[in-house]
Amino acid sequence: MFRRVLLMLFGIVLVGAIHVVNAARAQTAADSPAAFTGALTELPNIQRMKIRHRVYVPAYSTIRLGGGKGILDFATTLTIHNTSEDTPLILLRVDYFGSAGNLLNRYLANPVAIRPLGSAETFVAAHDTRGGTGANFVVEWAADAPIDEPLIEAVMVGTLGAQGFSFTSRGKTMLIATPR
Repeated sequence: MFRRVLLMLFGIVLVGAIHVVNAARAQTAADSPAAFTGALTELPNIQRMKIRHRVYVPAYSTIRLGGGKGILDFATTLTIHNTSEDTPLILLRVDYFGSAGNLLNRYLANPVAIRPLGSAETFVAAHDTRGGTGANFVVEWAADAPIDEPLIEAVMVGTLGAQGFSFTSRGKTMLIATPR
């Protein structure tokens, strides 16, 4: 009797785990920042933008383990926080690149505006390992008035057996290096 109950519980847990994994792997158009309409606001005239920056955000879809032969796959959530209390943040571009510098995904077809103190995010599933160890996002943003610099970061989450791993990576403004 105990064995039957144990097998039934194991079966229920296994079916639930399969459902959770499949749900986590399903990336839809709703994962695009443009789909988070709760945080979006009316788009101002793009031609009037006085401030424009590009931000590089490291993201790791895989990491090597131990002697370098084993790998761990990560799901990545990129979140863009408008830290301004007054000014909308205009997203002009959110692109995802692989280790070789190849464009893997464009998340915005058109610019969007994030309301003050709002956030938008996008997601790369753990099974999408095309990015490799050098995956990254490039986010281009603009504003039509002075604005607090946005906080743009990636959160990577992965599991190996019963062990979970997670870490974050903050974006860095891309500046052109010039000789002195």
